[in-house]
Amino acid sequence: MAFFDFDLEDQVNGKHELWDIERLVGFSSLLYRFKDLESKLGRNGYGIDVGIKCLYLQFHYDLADRAMEERLRFDMAFRWFCGFSAFEETPDHSFFCRFRKLMGTKRIGQLFKAIVNRAQKSGVLKSVFRFVDATAIVTKQTTWEERDKALSDGEATLNNQNIKKYSADSEARFGCNGKSKFWFGYKASVCADMGSGLIERIAATPANISDQTSMGHVCPRNGEMVFADKAYCLKKSQDALKKRGAVSATILKNNMIGKNKDLDRWRSSVRAPFENIFSKFERRARYRGLAKVQLQVFMEAIVHNVKRLVIINPPPILAGA
Repeated sequence: MAFFDFDLEDQVNGKHELWDIERLVGFSSLLYRFKDLESKLGRNGYGIDVGIKCLYLQFHYDLADRAMEERLRFDMAFRWFCGFSAFEETPDHSFFCRFRKLMGTKRIGQLFKAIVNRAQKSGVLKSVFRFVDATAIVTKQTTWEERDKALSDGEATLNNQNIKKYSADSEARFGCNGKSKFWFGYKASVCADMGSGLIERIAATPANISDQTSMGHVCPRNGEMVFADKAYCLKKSQDALKKRGAVSATILKNNMIGKNKDLDRWRSSVRAPFENIFSKFERRARYRGLAKVQLQVFMEAIVHNVKRLVIINPPPILAGA
């Protein structure tokens, strides 16, 4: 029996979405930013390039560590994307967890920002109008056990003042959307470029942090017009916009002075195409703790931006790293 290797690139070239992703983004060209981590992977480590590409694939295809291990072992497009030959040994599930810890939230944020900066330099980002909104990230669907424990300890109720004592995720909090939609976990706030649909800024906060406060985390700084819903029309949010030189196109509440229903209907129509920006976001927290949830939303924003770049299909954004 004859054993032979074959060219995976020939199998993937122009036939798989990962080919377009690598052509447009070129993850390998971003790795110089993280070369200092190579020694920490160990002499027999798989390398920073393998780790970053594996992490991207996990979020792009929503794979747990063990599922990623299996997919990388048997999927030729995954092997090619991560730089493995057809019969080369691939990492086991423990590698992915170690790599996430090694990279950390700050470095994943740098990766997100590097892709945004390249898109800006290549002219994909229009930098005129911005869309700001937020979505819930649920840590746990029910907190009955925590409530029962709190009541047995003599607490009158379970709330954001005492949940830290009873939850396995001590940084998660209760949030409310409107008067009746409650969840336990976190909130992701985004600022997206309306010319391209790319996410330019993203921030995770505990669920009890108001949208008014979150505006300060994602507000643009270059004088663009910001479209936002009624949750952002109050003073704290508007002050954040003014401080950064942004122009407010926020929808006003019906009882507010200066309410113009025709203007707000137009603003709503402009915002409408971007309200599905969270449609592919994971609505559950993969990890515990605010820092790890921030890593999660950074990765989801990276995936969103890469998918948008594939749809827009600009020239490769490899230049100007």
